[in-house]
Amino acid sequence: MKFRQIALGVNDLATAVESYKLILETEPTAVFDPPGFAFFNLDGIRLLLEVDAPRALIYLAVADIDAAIARLRGHGFEVATEPHVVFPDDGGIFDAPGDEMLAFIADGQGNNIGLMSRRKSA
Repeated sequence: MKFRQIALGVNDLATAVESYKLILETEPTAVFDPPGFAFFNLDGIRLLLEVDAPRALIYLAVADIDAAIARLRGHGFEVATEPHVVFPDDGGIFDAPGDEMLAFIADGQGNNIGLMSRRKSA
């Protein structure tokens, strides 16, 4: 079994689509407005932005958390939590050994997005 689709609630579809184009660095696969849906392809998993759906929290992998935060801050995104070590994973439980890094941004639609990356332990 694998994830097929993840949904995030939004208030303003056009604004959300523009924000997620910047966050994901890709164009939407499809936008249907009305009724208020937009889809992005994340490696075969659909991210659905849906007007008036419940809010959610998702975590996205980024190659370089500091560069991703700097880029998004430059586009005006609110950084809710700066990059920090959330789990020192020297044993490689979740991936290659190293520190699990985490930061949160606000998408402007009531959702927080966790950005995650790995760093070699200091």
